[in-house]
Amino acid sequence: QVQLVESGGGLVQAGGSLRLSCTASGGTFSTYPMAWFRQAPGKEREVVAAISPYGGGTYYPNSVKGRFTISRDNAKNTLYLQMNTLKSEDTAVYYCAARRIEAQKYDYWGQGTQVTVSS
Repeated sequence: QVQLVESGGGLVQAGGSLRLSCTASGGTFSTYPMAWFRQAPGKEREVVAAISPYGGGTYYPNSVKGRFTISRDNAKNTLYLQMNTLKSEDTAVYYCAARRIEAQKYDYWGQGTQVTVSS
């Protein structure tokens, strides 16, 4: 069983920065594509960043492109999300997710960490 634990959420003022971390255990971290998702009240869960197993490929939607950076340290089994120039619309619960390379959908999820951006 793969377990993912997020940390680093909190309250930050608009324009500020925050770094989220996700530590994995129970699997082969370096083989998993991983992603950060978020869900705000009344909205669907959306992907905000994704990264290939060795970090060579990344994806960001336009809403966060240029402000968020996803990275991973496979030696530490840790995924990061650096969030800069935060906006009030970034307020959400952020989730770390991973999938087996042969799976079509993300099948491992963390418990979520709250990010609140005040203005």
